[in-house]
Amino acid sequence: MTYLPNADAERAQMLAALELETVDGLFKHLPESLRINRVDLPEPLSEVELVQYFRELGRLNVRIPPSHSFLGAGASRRFSPAIVNQVISRPDFYTTYTPYQAEASQGTLQATYEFQSMITLLTGLDVANASLYDGATSLAEAAAMAVAHTSRQNVVVAGALHPEYAQVLETYAQAQHYEILRVPNDPDGRVDAAKLEQAVTATTAAVIIQQPNFYGVLEDPRPISDLAHGQGALLIASVDPISLGLLAAPGDYGADLAVGDGQPLGIPLSFGGPYVGFIACKEALLRRMPGRLVGATVDDQGRRGYVLTLQAREQHIRREHATSNITTNHALMALAATVYLAHMGGGGLKQLAELSAQRAHDLAAGLAERKGYRLAFSGPFLWEFVVRTPYPAEQTQAFMLERGVLPGLPLGRFVPELPDALLISVTELNHGPALQRFLEVLP
Repeated sequence: MTYLPNADAERAQMLAALELETVDGLFKHLPESLRINRVDLPEPLSEVELVQYFRELGRLNVRIPPSHSFLGAGASRRFSPAIVNQVISRPDFYTTYTPYQAEASQGTLQATYEFQSMITLLTGLDVANASLYDGATSLAEAAAMAVAHTSRQNVVVAGALHPEYAQVLETYAQAQHYEILRVPNDPDGRVDAAKLEQAVTATTAAVIIQQPNFYGVLEDPRPISDLAHGQGALLIASVDPISLGLLAAPGDYGADLAVGDGQPLGIPLSFGGPYVGFIACKEALLRRMPGRLVGATVDDQGRRGYVLTLQAREQHIRREHATSNITTNHALMALAATVYLAHMGGGGLKQLAELSAQRAHDLAAGLAERKGYRLAFSGPFLWEFVVRTPYPAEQTQAFMLERGVLPGLPLGRFVPELPDALLISVTELNHGPALQRFLEVLP
């Protein structure tokens, strides 16, 4: 690693601290088959030759049209109105960086304030911050807030939580010394109520539900909320923002915190990011909120203005007393979500959710009529659902992919006991002919 500006003596000191003899020891956890000693590169190309080479290489890609992609599991293809890209392409927005008070413009602050306001309206809670990295870190930060607020040392996950969210949560828990307890789901796909009641005790800081859950099944949140609060614990709801066009807001069923990923709000998949996380909470938890918040005020002439507020926290010098080590916000992606929500409005969001749900149920009904295919869970769902196939799910996926359809996520990767299960996601982009094509190319 000659590109690192460390002297040989410094490298030797670091290796000694790690109890390693060479830098190669840093990579010993990688399989031998994945390690290479050198990269064999071709001769240099001119700019003209390089551009032509990549154009020819790009033609080899297998292109699946958005209407034929049914892959979801936390990141979905949805339509992004032209106005979203138009607004975020303004140089005064896309060249900004993490705002600090001295250099934050009123335009940037107002856009962030509007984002916070829309998240509070969606979630039915009192306050939201200026955004976080993604849905997984938002959930982990909310759990840390609950542990700090209650001074309790375990967090209960009720039912099927996204496995990658669970991994981030476990990482936070190990570093911050609290325990994660997992409660399985019933055969209908919802959390096992009896086991949940046993798991939630006077030592529980918070109960986490994902709504809809990882399998796309809708939980019944009110009994879970009552159970958590009956033991003095908080309720954290991890939600799909589009679903809030149809479902009750987390605040309506007593959630103390609501988190999620704003990717469905006009943000393209972009090979996994950047996305934007959101977190909202009740006012009693306000001072434990990570990151930045924008507030509205008036100046000495009575003119409305926007300021960063409640700033005595982690981006300064509090160190171990900080609420979080999150010191930034995804301002550009938060702006994209804000423009999307303003363009869609409440009515548009509801219509979008209804259309997606209707198409998903049409596809599920068609699948259930095919021999060897059946829904894995009987619980209600919106636009994601799990189907059991007569073949290994990865084999089914490969077969359909060769015929121009990406049918969903094989769940065996995350749930070994479901090797024949596909998690299918349907959005407004999956029109009628695409649904018909899905059924036509089933193996």
